[in-house]
Amino acid sequence: MSAGLIGVGKFVPPYKLTNEELENRMDTSDEWIRTMTGIEERRIADDETDTSAMAYFAAKDAIEDAGLQPEDIDLILVATVTPDRPFPAVSTMIQHKLGATNAAAMDISAACSGFMYGIITAKQFIETNAYKHVLVVGVEKLSKIMDWEDRNTAVLFGDGAGAAVVGQVSEGRGILSFELGADGSGGKHLYQDEYIQMNGREVFKFAVRQMGQSAVNVIEKAGLTKDEVDYLIPHQANIRIMEASRERLELPIEKMSKTIHKYGNTSAASIPISLIDDLADGKIKDDDVIVFVGFGGGLTWGAVCLRWGK
Repeated sequence: MSAGLIGVGKFVPPYKLTNEELENRMDTSDEWIRTMTGIEERRIADDETDTSAMAYFAAKDAIEDAGLQPEDIDLILVATVTPDRPFPAVSTMIQHKLGATNAAAMDISAACSGFMYGIITAKQFIETNAYKHVLVVGVEKLSKIMDWEDRNTAVLFGDGAGAAVVGQVSEGRGILSFELGADGSGGKHLYQDEYIQMNGREVFKFAVRQMGQSAVNVIEKAGLTKDEVDYLIPHQANIRIMEASRERLELPIEKMSKTIHKYGNTSAASIPISLIDDLADGKIKDDDVIVFVGFGGGLTWGAVCLRWGK
């Protein structure tokens, strides 16, 4: 039995915070932000829209896209480091709002790697036939843990949610291989102490090394070669890190997802949001081989190789 993504949905807040607006708030420039990060604007949720609200909208769309009803969901996994509050879990909050009365629910904290951790956890339940449909949501409201006086972090992050229903797909399709990892010794380089704290140089070095290697690893685990990869969806953290991963796979630029200019770094939401935009733009077709790869605080990392389609 193969597990794959059978429905997807996303939500991004309407408000766009541009680089020009940040120029007026702090000592930075549009040119510097674009050159160093690739970001032009990011979405910021208002005070009335917390993490669970964004998760609900994305989840609702994913369930509809899968052709299911909320009662068909057996388990809800929400990847986030910015829950509404320490508990109850965001997953239980949206379980109630969705009316997914048959679903168990729990949150996963793996920062920007959270969506990969979520879909691989879901994979185990599907392939063991324990559950039929698992809803996975990557969602963050990073704006509420941002120090808007810190130009090293304030320019990077945005808010949003992406969701996928994981279920059984036809033979040969779905998740072909994966890699998950962690190195707690690097936790000191990216963490929250009221606000996000980051040693940008160390995180950059780690990300360039690990994302490229993890992408290569999952291709090899799937029994494929680099030239059989149709599309790369890297975590949208920094355009230079993303380009390093693309170059490691020897892919042309048109085969790499790029949404960072629109949304910034949305942490656990970045890969599913990018996937949905690329599907809408016709960049992904049935039977395409896709690689997801990302890294996050912890330090954590994850990569998935899958063949698209139901």
